[in-house]
Amino acid sequence: MRTVYIGMGGNLPSWAGPPETTLATAALWIESMGRVVCRSSLYSTAPVGFADQPRFVNAVVELETELEANDLLERLLGIEAEFGRNRETGFANGPRTLDLDILLFGNQKISEPGLEIPHPHLAERAFVLVPLNEIAPHAVDPRSGKTVAQLLESLFPERESETHAVVKVESDGWRAGAIGNATLHGKT
Repeated sequence: MRTVYIGMGGNLPSWAGPPETTLATAALWIESMGRVVCRSSLYSTAPVGFADQPRFVNAVVELETELEANDLLERLLGIEAEFGRNRETGFANGPRTLDLDILLFGNQKISEPGLEIPHPHLAERAFVLVPLNEIAPHAVDPRSGKTVAQLLESLFPERESETHAVVKVESDGWRAGAIGNATLHGKT
């Protein structure tokens, strides 16, 4: 089994409901790929890159899986598509129903077309590091050799405004895995 950390985010409603419900439902679908060990809190975050859009809801899940990285990526992209994300028509840093990114995949470093692990922007993004630090502060970025806590600490002086734009959202439904009327295997 490998320990994998998956970043989740979205700022548009999907068939499942608002972004926090979409993330909760997607987290349940991710369970089909192994065992979700832990989930961070949900965080409301300011958009990065393209500012004229709604705030995002972000989280990180820890997954134990036997899948290889390419298989995991393919399945995550399939989940995104099921929730209405079309990577062909969207644009970088634009609004989306669901974004699922492999942040860390054990201690592996992978660089091939369409797949880069650790995530290439891991050390630059408070909206990823804050929830990842909540559940895995001692996880190590194999590229830099730094822990998640160290990456987050080094981000504060340079990106203070972005770091403060990450605000914890209280959601009993997220913590409990509640998904309202959505089902595990499809739309209601």
